[in-house]
Parts: sequence; C-alpha cells; structure tokens
Amino acid sequence: MDFNIIRVARIVMNVTDLNASRDFYVNALGFIETEGDGQHIYLRGLEEHCHHCLVLKKADQPGVHSIGYKVWHEEDLEKIEKLFKGRNLFTQWEEAGKQRALGRVLKATDPSGMPLEFFSKMETVERCLQKYDLYKGARIQRIDHVNCMVPDVEKAVAFYTDELGFRCSEYTATEDDRTWAAWLHRKPSVHDIAFMNGEGPRLHHIGFWLSDPMSLIHSCDVLASMGYADCIERGPGRHGLSNAFFLYIRDPDGNRLELYNGDYLTCDPDFEPVKWDINDPRRQTFWGHKAPDSWFEEATEFIQQESGLPVGQSKAVLAQQKPDFVT
Repeated sequence: MDFNIIRVARIVMNVTDLNASRDFYVNALGFIETEGDGQHIYLRGLEEHCHHCLVLKKADQPGVHSIGYKVWHEEDLEKIEKLFKGRNLFTQWEEAGKQRALGRVLKATDPSGMPLEFFSKMETVERCLQKYDLYKGARIQRIDHVNCMVPDVEKAVAFYTDELGFRCSEYTATEDDRTWAAWLHRKPSVHDIAFMNGEGPRLHHIGFWLSDPMSLIHSCDVLASMGYADCIERGPGRHGLSNAFFLYIRDPDGNRLELYNGDYLTCDPDFEPVKWDINDPRRQTFWGHKAPDSWFEEATEFIQQESGLPVGQSKAVLAQQKPDFVT
C-alpha cells in the first residue's frame, strides 16, 4: 500500500425535514452548524477544524449517500483510484467545488456495495474547542466512526485490511471461528469503521466522540427535557468490546447515532486484535444487559452514486443474526 488514508471524516445522508433535524442536531446534540441552505445543513463538532463532518441533505426518504475518508496527500487519490479500478470497482471523479467546501473527490464503491468518497482537502474553519459558552446539548466533539451491516464480514474485512491498510483492533467470532463482526482503524483508536453480520449493505450507526462519560448522562437529561426521550434506543452503558461508554439514539428520521467516549490507543505495531465470543454477554455490554432487537434488525440503506437508487441488499452469509444468551 503506497497511499495513506487518515481517518473517516464525513457522512452525507438524507433527512426529510431540515427544521426538525436542525432542532435535534444543533439544539439537542450541540453540533455547530457551519452553514446551511434550503437543501443542506453542514455540521461539525466543537473541536473540529474542518468545515463539516456531517451533511444533512433534504430528501423524501432517508438514505446514505457516502462515507467519506480523508487522505494525507492529493496524489493518494490517484493511487486509490488505481486500486479500485484494478478490482473492477466503480470510480468517478468530482472536481473541486462540486460539493460544498470540498476539494477534488474520488467517488468509489467497495466490494460490499457501499458508496465511498476520498478527499485530501476541505475548507477549514475556527475550532470551538475552548469556546465553552457555545457548549450545549450533548456537546459533540468530533466524528469518530461508522458501523455498517454487511452480508459478508470476512470479505469486507479482507478488502479493508489487505487493500486499504486498515488494522483490526477487536473482532467477534462464532462457535466455528467465523468472523461475525470486526472493528478496523486508521487513526490510533479502536475504529474508524466496523462491520457486523446482517442484511446489507446498510449503515448501522455513526459514532460521535464526547469529552467524558458524564456527557452521555447529560445528553440523556437534555434529550428528555426537550421531548426526545423516545429517541433513546440503548444505554447509557459500557461496551466490553472497545471498553467505551455508549449511548445510542435515533434522529427524527430513524438514523442511528452513537454518542461515544473512552476507548483506547491502538497505534503500537505489535498490538494484537482482541477476540470476543459472539455469545459472551460482556461483549456488547460489559455490564451484561442485552441490546434491543431493533439493534440487529434496523439500519439505513445506502444510495448508489451512479444511479441515485437504493443499493441492493443481500442476506447475511452467517446464519446467526444476533448473540444468543440470557441475562
């Protein structure tokens, strides 16, 4: 591999009501609205210096247009294009300025059918890290990761690790030692992207970093006080896998978000991936309580970059759809 993907950097997804989404994301969760127009809202976390990490696009129904990765050098884009083309995967160029605040963009589709974007340049803005008077809601700091349901986790992991240079931090194995889920990273934390076994490809959730565990508790209080208590799907709690604190919520269109804090450093070259048994109750929640069925059944579909139509979905390769244990 002769290119450098730095991190997951942005998501573009549909919402059906910009005003309702603005109230939820800006007023309840505390994102900074960098700017907006009649069709888009561009959001970032308090510590982020890039123009945005999340684009909400007005549409008739939910859907995810792309997962965007920032690369180190502009020339990395040509090298990534060559890799995708060599495997007969879709690629397309967008010139600088075609999308708000972005330089030149390489669009691509991975072997699971997920729409990706790679870029090296995005307009920068003032960080609000120490503007504590602007902190409100969940006090979102930055984008951290995405989690995706794919029908063949082992195929997805092989492409991202062997071809794109991601490393595995932790993974879940079935009784016959098949990989049911895996957490992969480029930045030195537990993950930039995770894959889990399920009908897909679909976006399971976007994870956003909070400054401390108590911010998750504060988020619950704010959501409840603003009438969003029903949006809380799972948590707060601590994962066994990743050791992080979590809170899962759904936005007004049902898109799942994770508020996240407390994982660990993974940059040492001799770090070995942590293996979890799928039926270990401490894996998904270290304290033992189960995730709801919606966690394993519901996710947001992707949209094809070529046609604008929903990406076709396939059933999961592995039969077991969720952990099997009683608490």
